[in-house]
Amino acid sequence: MFEIEILTTESEIETLATELAADTVIGVDLEADALHNYQEKVCLLQFTGSKRTVLVDPLAVDIAPLGKVLADPAIRKIFHACDYDLRSLRRDFGFSINGLFDTMISSQFCGEPKIGLNDLLGKYFGVSLDKKYQKADWSLRPLPPEMAHYAAEDTRHLHELAELLENKLRDLGRLDWVAEECRLMEQVGFAENGGPKFIRFKGAGTLDRRQLARLEELLCWRDEEAEGRNCPMFKIMGNKSLLELARRGPDSLQGMKGIEGLSSRQIDRFGAKLLQALKRGEEIPEEQLPLFPRPSRREKDPAAEKRFIKLKQWRIDKASALQLDPGVLINNATLEEISRLNPVSIADLDAVDSLKNWQKRELGEGLVNSLKG
Repeated sequence: MFEIEILTTESEIETLATELAADTVIGVDLEADALHNYQEKVCLLQFTGSKRTVLVDPLAVDIAPLGKVLADPAIRKIFHACDYDLRSLRRDFGFSINGLFDTMISSQFCGEPKIGLNDLLGKYFGVSLDKKYQKADWSLRPLPPEMAHYAAEDTRHLHELAELLENKLRDLGRLDWVAEECRLMEQVGFAENGGPKFIRFKGAGTLDRRQLARLEELLCWRDEEAEGRNCPMFKIMGNKSLLELARRGPDSLQGMKGIEGLSSRQIDRFGAKLLQALKRGEEIPEEQLPLFPRPSRREKDPAAEKRFIKLKQWRIDKASALQLDPGVLINNATLEEISRLNPVSIADLDAVDSLKNWQKRELGEGLVNSLKG
């Protein structure tokens, strides 16, 4: 096992930033601790430049000097499945990524049947990544050598993979498709969390107003409990249990028994606090009960629904001819928007906000003609 450098000082970060700024292509990845701590954070960054592969410890040192490198569009940044990484870098450090090349997006547009990094490296280079530490606690310090080695492997092969995929995309005439997808991906970020907690809770829309009040109190309790214990909220109590507690509103520990996912141990440990939370939900006056926000219903349009079915069949045929996944080619939401618009010319497609430039150029004529047919 080769030794991996872990940078922990300001001078090392400055040197790395200068070094990477002179490169034209760098591989980037990160590790976080979402499964182990209350406040999720980036715990490690991996960089592979032309000279070396190094790890950066953002828990030990200010990594601000690297922000300029990541934002420079003249330096290509290779990620694999970058969505979560880009959101995390923006949230934790205010970093923007420009010059992105995502090997997962690229593999999708190459028509690869398996798009995981391990699958691709195994297929093309005979490299197997040990995923033993995929769910490890990356906030652990000192970082064990075997975890450092695992992290470094995620970027060491990205240059070679990116070159291979880029050549395939060029041969397929899809390089500009991926370029546009990556430019759009550069803009992603975590949504600001505003309003009641139940708005982002799966299943909350099935509850009445009193049940929503109970659920909100239960969610606030779980959040506070997780913060106090510095652990993820799911380790306190699962969503299904909270949803059923809110639905039933038991007023005793006995009434909690039999709720899916709620163990006797949890009832013993948290039962009194759960009852208090449920009681707070019961005491909210009728006129102050929360209301689940629902978008205004669009009137049914049978003709548009028929056009949507026709567009989906056209997509299946087109995707098959291109050897692509239909959802990669164009998603359902965009097809629905087109079916409601009912364009009679390619120019009409300008009104479809979700339609990308490459899709309009490559698919526009087929989409319009399929509706005419």
